[in-house]
Amino acid sequence: MADRLSSDHPSIRTVRATLSETTTGVRLEIPGEERDAFAVDELVRITLEGTERFARVERALTGDELTIEGVYETADGARDPRAGTDVLPEWCDEHTRRDGGSVLIDVIEPEFAYGIRGPGETTFYDASEPPKSSLSDIASDIDG
Repeated sequence: MADRLSSDHPSIRTVRATLSETTTGVRLEIPGEERDAFAVDELVRITLEGTERFARVERALTGDELTIEGVYETADGARDPRAGTDVLPEWCDEHTRRDGGSVLIDVIEPEFAYGIRGPGETTFYDASEPPKSSLSDIASDIDG
């Protein structure tokens, strides 16, 4: 059985992000000083309400900030948002999170696995390890 970690476990770093409404939904804005904990422009796992989801952490259009433009049910949805369902707006509605409000992002495994929760909430995560190499590394090895 996999180890379970509480969101207040000392091994979990918590980053405060800001919720921002967009014309197509909502996004999470991550302060630039926290960027060392995130894989930029890579597919990452996000635990939301105890379910593993997927997202991409991207550079903001200006400044050093990062954004998560959506959290998707499948990896394919995170790669191509037109093909997926963004579950972040529904989560925000259910937890009464509004534009300008805070959301906590727990760094379960840097550059690989994260959790999203509201301030003051505690949740539990399954401990997991990232793969030894990315699919792009494997493809490079095969091509080489």
